[in-house]
Amino acid sequence: MSKVRILWADDEIDLLKPQLFFLAKKGYEVIEVTNGHDALDVLATDNTIDCVFLDESMPGITGLETLEKIRATNKSLPIVMITKNEAEDLMENAIGSLINDYLIKPVNPNQILMTLKKVIDNKRIVSEKTATSYQQDFRNISLEIHSGLDLEGWNALYKKIVDWELKLDESENDSLKAILDTQKQDANSEFCKYVEKNYQNWMGDEDMTFSHNLLRKKLFPQLDKDKSNVLVLFDNLRYDQWLMIKPVIEDFYRIISEENFLSILPTATQYSRNAIFAGMTPLDIQKNFPKYWLNDNESGGKNQYEGQFLEKQIERLLHKDLKWQYFKITNNNDARHLQDNIHNCLNNDLTVIVYNFIDMLSHARTEMEVLKELASDEKAYRSLTLSWFKNSPIWNALLTLAEKDIKLFITTDHGTIRVSQPSKVVADRETSTNLRYKVGRNVKFEKKHVIAQDDPHKVGLPKPNISSTFIFAKDNYFFLYPNNYNHYNRLFSDTFQHGGVSLEEMVCPFITLECK
Repeated sequence: MSKVRILWADDEIDLLKPQLFFLAKKGYEVIEVTNGHDALDVLATDNTIDCVFLDESMPGITGLETLEKIRATNKSLPIVMITKNEAEDLMENAIGSLINDYLIKPVNPNQILMTLKKVIDNKRIVSEKTATSYQQDFRNISLEIHSGLDLEGWNALYKKIVDWELKLDESENDSLKAILDTQKQDANSEFCKYVEKNYQNWMGDEDMTFSHNLLRKKLFPQLDKDKSNVLVLFDNLRYDQWLMIKPVIEDFYRIISEENFLSILPTATQYSRNAIFAGMTPLDIQKNFPKYWLNDNESGGKNQYEGQFLEKQIERLLHKDLKWQYFKITNNNDARHLQDNIHNCLNNDLTVIVYNFIDMLSHARTEMEVLKELASDEKAYRSLTLSWFKNSPIWNALLTLAEKDIKLFITTDHGTIRVSQPSKVVADRETSTNLRYKVGRNVKFEKKHVIAQDDPHKVGLPKPNISSTFIFAKDNYFFLYPNNYNHYNRLFSDTFQHGGVSLEEMVCPFITLECK
């Protein structure tokens, strides 16, 4: 391992020989300068400096002025301020300029060593601790996967796996991340077996929270009669993506509860989101609103009537004088308009906002090479979600509402899974084109790769034809037809898709918040 290189700027550097000798014995390399100008010159030509020790009171330009100039070009370089003055305003200025630590003269060698451990070795120490902790938990996770979990157990295990994913993202330990990926695949395989065994019974179980009873069970009972209530449904928002944006939101909103519900199958917008707003299974939507329901083999937009579905559900379940509005955001112009007029929702008892960005992101990633580069893996995909959210019109709108006294709900319709294994399907032209589910007649498929439903009515799904069969992809499989098989395998492998059976697609967050 190469030596840690420290740049030490102090006009009394000759008086620090004992400290410098101590650091040399500990294996550190110190570059000595006597003023801020020289320190800036070194940093301009040497990009291997690991840490800067900066004296506050140097001639020429002060330590604080030097600090500001360094931060103008380098936001992440660890900087330790050394000062004779412990004045509060000085420290506030230094901390406000993003120093990593400060020391008061005279400094002793042990103080220096502890500071270096904190500002340089902290990431390594945390990484090693994370690796050790995961290795200790590895066996527990493996045992849980095969322990016959109930649904509550699967929710808890999925959250644990996602928590480890985020921790290992920070540790940058690729070997352990590969092991965790294998465990998650194993978990999905067992979860698919669990869903296949129980799904039909779940659909008639009122204790279960699915897409079609989500608003009745989770939203309507929590509406606050004394303030405005806002529901934001981010399409395709997986649990790990929620955890990425959660710290940003928590700066302004207090979380009351974090719950989960299961997306119905297929985990696709046409089915899950229509079910959420209608408060009905797709089969019941077709029966009650035949003009509004389109099957996969019919042309036209499949989610055009969410507002009408919501209106009917509110009429059925809530008092008729409830003042509410529904918005669907599908492009940047709509988003900007919502941001500029978000204060109008304060006049409503309930405002429902469907925000389509994440769905567009996942589909665009499939189609655009530049986004494939930006979101090349799960970690990058999460990071891209966070970057988008922090700069999005919807977050600006929520910041405006945070200054008011509202109640906020955040949820989704379904998640996505990164697919990597093709599964060959043979079907007629009437069969749907989705990569994670198919509905059609005479569909031939690899049985071990799918959950098949020969009688869709038993799981709340309509039949486009009397002999229609639904198949849902398990694990990380995706469906391909024999025609141009290799071309489409290259095109869709390693992309984020939805419609099938996996923890990522089915286990969805429902978050209740209030303004701080």
